[in-house]
Amino acid sequence: MENRRTIIYPGTFDPLTLGHLDLIKRVSSLFDNVIIAIAATSVKNGAMFSCEERVAMAREVVDGMPNVSVEIMNGMLVDFARKHKVRVVLRGLRAYSDFEYEFQMAQTNRKLAPEIETLFLMPKEEHSYVSSSTVREVAKYAGDTSIFVPPEVQRYIERHVVVSRLNGK
Repeated sequence: MENRRTIIYPGTFDPLTLGHLDLIKRVSSLFDNVIIAIAATSVKNGAMFSCEERVAMAREVVDGMPNVSVEIMNGMLVDFARKHKVRVVLRGLRAYSDFEYEFQMAQTNRKLAPEIETLFLMPKEEHSYVSSSTVREVAKYAGDTSIFVPPEVQRYIERHVVVSRLNGK
């Protein structure tokens, strides 16, 4: 039996930003269950955190949100959705530049799994310019990332910066 009251929000979340959190909060009020599906491997350059760290951060951030869970996603999103019997996937759009990529991915997923729908949602304006890659870049130079991420994530970033400095990176 399919689960029409659950949505999957997939991504690398390296790190999870206030924009991500905004979407999680908003979609958790629209669906009975939200699964944050953290990609086990990141194809993005300059990964800051391991999969285990990204999962731990996300779990801390959504602690207290009873209808939100965090899981590791290995492989293709459509396979993950089918395994969990979920038919709706959330994708965030920060700017027009995101749309082309996300549209391509949604169309590809539709070809692979026509039963799965993609829902696009925009973060609030104050978070629309924030990306994980921007946060990683600011953190790389020990800049203030606290204005871009939840406090739980900020603690991980601060530890990462300290360890990087100790290791001479």
